[in-house]
Parts: sequence; structure tokens; C-alpha cells
Amino acid sequence: MDLLKFHNYAFAKLLAFRILMVLAYQMMAVTVGWHIYEITRDPLSLGLIGLAEVIPYFACALFAGHAVDHLYTRRLFALLAATLLMINALTLTSLAAGWLDGNITLWIYGSIAFTGIARAFIAPSYNTLFAIILPRNQFARAAGIGTATFQIGLVLGPAMGGLLVGYGSKTLAYTVTTILCLGAAIAMLALKIKEPEKTHTIPVFTSIAQGLRFVFNNQIVLGAMSLDMFAVLFGGAVAMLPAFIHDIYLMGPEGLGILRGAPALGAIVAGAWLTRYPINLHAGRWLLMAVGGFGFAIIGFGLSTRFWVAAFMLLLSGLFDGVSVVLRQTIMQLATPDAMRGRVSAISGIFIGSSNELGAFESGVAARLMGLVPSVIFGGLMTLGCVGVTAKLAPKLRALELHQLH
Repeated sequence: MDLLKFHNYAFAKLLAFRILMVLAYQMMAVTVGWHIYEITRDPLSLGLIGLAEVIPYFACALFAGHAVDHLYTRRLFALLAATLLMINALTLTSLAAGWLDGNITLWIYGSIAFTGIARAFIAPSYNTLFAIILPRNQFARAAGIGTATFQIGLVLGPAMGGLLVGYGSKTLAYTVTTILCLGAAIAMLALKIKEPEKTHTIPVFTSIAQGLRFVFNNQIVLGAMSLDMFAVLFGGAVAMLPAFIHDIYLMGPEGLGILRGAPALGAIVAGAWLTRYPINLHAGRWLLMAVGGFGFAIIGFGLSTRFWVAAFMLLLSGLFDGVSVVLRQTIMQLATPDAMRGRVSAISGIFIGSSNELGAFESGVAARLMGLVPSVIFGGLMTLGCVGVTAKLAPKLRALELHQLH
């Protein structure tokens, strides 16, 4: 990647914070998924993990966006997120080691709810720090670097989690997660930048309303958010991977780590390519085609009966998703005023970040009603439908050229 060409050590520290947080979160997600399915053997219990996280995330996200825009420093809230995730990892470590009594399932769901609170502060903090550290003419390339870094965490995190559980224990996996969270906190403490002065403080609900009006009155921003939200909501097959591993491929947690990491490996390839060759022409069309390709790949995964074919289809899904993520992040960074980055990032998180958890819940319910494989195919078909609807209802997004946003 072209990171050194930026000669920006603050950006390197920000990327270190991001990858450590992603590694920690993904290792925790793999371990928790295996842990809960080992206890219940019920696909719906996997979907409930997503619901347990998304409810507190929804409750906190908009207030987190306001806080990042108006209160204290962005670094403080990033540090808060790392600390909260570390406390959660310590709780799960204690649970796996048998140091906590009571209903194990309820403890797990409670700890995941705590994760939702931490996640509410990550995206607003990262995106505002990103815009402070980098000049606008580097946003597109830096978004590619950031996405590739993020996806490296998505590859290594599940693989490491699966290996640590398979060859060690759940306690070991949770302990390593705790250490990674500590590393993320240290990286943020080491980040020394001059932040712009805060705008005058306004009432919290007025501030949130301003952010909502900006998003809903901007067809390009709203279209990009909605497209990704519904694609992830219906195409979220990843939450059901423990059931596929247990019931279809008859493998252990090592196989789960491979399948969890395959989409991110594809996204790394996309991010690395777009770092070197960023898309500037026909960005809106490329975004729509990328999400459509993601839907076809999810259908292919649902139809796969062999483990390595399934892994390849998930890799393709990550390749297409990586293109859409880079384009969406570039569009969001260029289209958002500096004073509103925290709030818009929080709203984007509700649209897109929470759709992962809602998608997990939707996948669990659909798997219970339709069966495991039909539910995944249905999700892919719904994703393709969302692409068609967005192309029809958001012509400005469809015709978007990035130079229009500079």
C-alpha cells in the first residue's frame, strides 16, 4: 500500500488504532458465535447476538455523533470506545474461565450489548480524525488504504479467533482480544494532533436534527447509505456461518475462521487495487454494479455444497463489497461538511453499521422459517432488488462523478 507516500505518521497511528479495534471485534465475534452455538445449537441464537448489539447501538449512535462534533476531543471518544471494548473482553474472558456464575447465555448477550455502546463511538471518531489528518485531495486514496487496513483486520481477526479457539480455548481467544483493545488505546494515546476549535454548543436534539436533515435532503448521501444498508441487511450470510460449518460442511472452528475471513480477503484485494487506481469516473454506476455483484456472490455461496467453493464465493462477495465500501466512504467524506462529520458518521453507522446486526437477526429468523440455504439465497435476491430500486429512485447517485463533490 502507498501509506509511506503520505509521510503522515498521525495517519499511521490512526490506522493502527483501526486495525487493532477491528481485530479485537472480529476475534470476539467469532468466539462469541462459536460459544453461543455450542451451547444452543439454534441458528436463531446467532441472530439474537446481532439484536443484542444493535439495540444499544441505536440508542447511543446519534448522541455519540453529537458528542464527537461538540464535546471535548475526538481522541477522547476513540479512547473511550477502546476502553469499553476492553472491559467487555475481560468480562467474556472471566465467563469462559468459569469465574462468573449464572446463566452463561444471558451473560454473553449482556456483554454483546455493551459492545454496541462502544461501537457507537468508533466510526464518528475515526471519520472526524481522518478528515483532520488528511487534506481533501488525498481522501480517495486514503479511503482505499483505510479500507484495505480495515479488511486486513477482517481477514486476520476471524482466522486468529478460529485458530485460538480450535487449538487453544475460548478463554485464550478472549484474553488476546483484551490485549488488542489495550493496544488500540495506546495507539490513540500516541496520536498527537491539533484539533480545530469546537463550534458553539447547541442543544443535543437540535444538533441531531441538523444531521438528519442534511442526510435526508441529500439524494447522493441518502442513496449511498440506503444502498449499503439494505444490501448488508439482506445479504448478511456471515452470521449463519457457524451453522453452515456445523451442519453442512461438518468442520470445526478453524473452518469458521476461514469462511469468516474470506470476504475480507476479497475486500483487501479491492482496497489495494483502488489505493493505486482510485475510481473517479462513473462512481455512482460503479457503486451500483459492485453491490449487484455482491448479491450474485451471496446467491452463489448459498448454492455451494463444497467448502472451498463456498469460501471462493465469499471471497468474491468481499471483493465487490470492498469496492462499494471505498466508494461510499469517499462519497461520504467529500460530501459532508467538516462541522457535521460526527453526526453524519453516526447516522451512516445506523444505516450501515447496524444493518450487520439487524441482518444477522433477519438471517436467523429467515433460517428458522425457510431453512438455512433458502434464507441465504433469498437474501441475495433481495440485495439485487435493492440495487434496482436505488438506481430508479436516486438518479443523482446513479449519474455521480466524484469531481462534482470537490
